[in-house]
Amino acid sequence: MYKPSQLIRLYFFKYYKKTNKYLNFNKRKTALIVIALFVALFAFYAVIFRAPSEFPFGNTITIEEGETLSDVTNQFKKQEIVRSSLWLRNIAIMLNGENGVLAGDYFFDKPENIFSIARRITTGDFNLSLIEVVIPEGATNYEIGKILEDKSDSFDREEFIVLVNGKEGYLFPDTYLFLPNVKAKEVARELNNNFIKKITEVDDEIRAFGKPIDEIIKMASILEKEARTTKTRKIVAGILWERINIGMPLQVDAVFSYVNGKNSFTLTTEDLREDHSYNTYTNKGLPPTPISNPGLDSIRATVNPIKSDYLYFLSDKNGEMHYSETFAEHIRKKKIYLN
Repeated sequence: MYKPSQLIRLYFFKYYKKTNKYLNFNKRKTALIVIALFVALFAFYAVIFRAPSEFPFGNTITIEEGETLSDVTNQFKKQEIVRSSLWLRNIAIMLNGENGVLAGDYFFDKPENIFSIARRITTGDFNLSLIEVVIPEGATNYEIGKILEDKSDSFDREEFIVLVNGKEGYLFPDTYLFLPNVKAKEVARELNNNFIKKITEVDDEIRAFGKPIDEIIKMASILEKEARTTKTRKIVAGILWERINIGMPLQVDAVFSYVNGKNSFTLTTEDLREDHSYNTYTNKGLPPTPISNPGLDSIRATVNPIKSDYLYFLSDKNGEMHYSETFAEHIRKKKIYLN
């Protein structure tokens, strides 16, 4: 027979053994549940949550007016913006109920997960930060188109060139802020409106000068290419207006860069003899259109020319201007500074 104290020890030993076995089982069960949850979460992340490898970042995606939530989620799946259209729809409903999505242009500058996408389309977070576009003085319409094309995927350069046909010289060079999804029509309108606004600043000077605005812009576009500083532009303006007054051809090289991309250092004798409407060696007067979009300084210099005894000028390889009163002196300086 066991003594009472032995019975107590035996009871507690059996109870501890049974309890310990039960606790170990619970620990293993808990561990398995944690592992299962981890695997499930990882699978959800890998298969549904994270952005697809072919996510079209750097692009603007448009949700049209009237599109349903199902339309949008299916579209986003096809465009590889999300991995699951079903989960995108479910999360969107959790965030915004049955209110659907907000139409508009959504810009994606980096890959985003499905929760971020759902939040954005249900709150109208378009991420359309303004882009800065610098149009330098003297840029042509074609060059402006290239600048915008490099800045915005939605900008259509060919459409822009068609829209600004006949407006060379009338698109003001400046620093602009556009939406990344800006269209060609908006750019053309903004640049032309800015020209109209800026030209009013020199309206009194233009009226006092007494020449038509188209002649002034043509001359200013030449000065923009031929001279660098305000003073040299005014002196060259005086020379070129005098050449027109005495019936002498303008004989400026800048027009050729507009026609064939050549400058004073690459022009050939054949280029100077080629008879076309922009050749200021074979034709007198101003070219048929401006050859660039001039800035305000060149426009002001055009209507405020400095009169001098000079009739010739040239710019050397360092951009320094050299003036001459006679053709013989001009030829001598060409040999010194251009060869």
